[in-house]
Amino acid sequence: MEPLEGTNDTVQLGHADRRVHCAAYALDGNDAGCIADARHHAATFLGEAGTRHRLPVSQRVRDLTALVVSELVTNAHKYAPGPVLMELRIHAGSVEVSVCDTRPAVPAVRGVDPGRIGQHGMEIIQALADRLSIEPRPDGKRITALLSLTGATSPA
Repeated sequence: MEPLEGTNDTVQLGHADRRVHCAAYALDGNDAGCIADARHHAATFLGEAGTRHRLPVSQRVRDLTALVVSELVTNAHKYAPGPVLMELRIHAGSVEVSVCDTRPAVPAVRGVDPGRIGQHGMEIIQALADRLSIEPRPDGKRITALLSLTGATSPA
């Protein structure tokens, strides 16, 4: 899938080092291929941020972003049939990953249980993100994870 029309943009916010790079992607949540598509879009987005916009994006940040994107889009695919919107943004030293889906139910972050097989996605995202928010919307919900570009506050 291509970025939505007019959404892949860079905006100056007063200082040369305070750029914003953003893109939005419509994904088919009914197709399991949407998860790989989302990871591909995130890799391309971060690559452009580094090369085209000269924003610092380490391999570690790329890997963490790919993992968060995978977990969020996998949850949307499994639990919210229908369209999925993924928005990526870099600003103020952070990568923001937002996924909107059609299910209004707020996912539970379960307690740590090494014996549990599966259902660790929100646990993983919460552990990696500097900030995690879930916003109800009239057509479902938006989950947003904020990751530091420096990786200083995120665990290894």
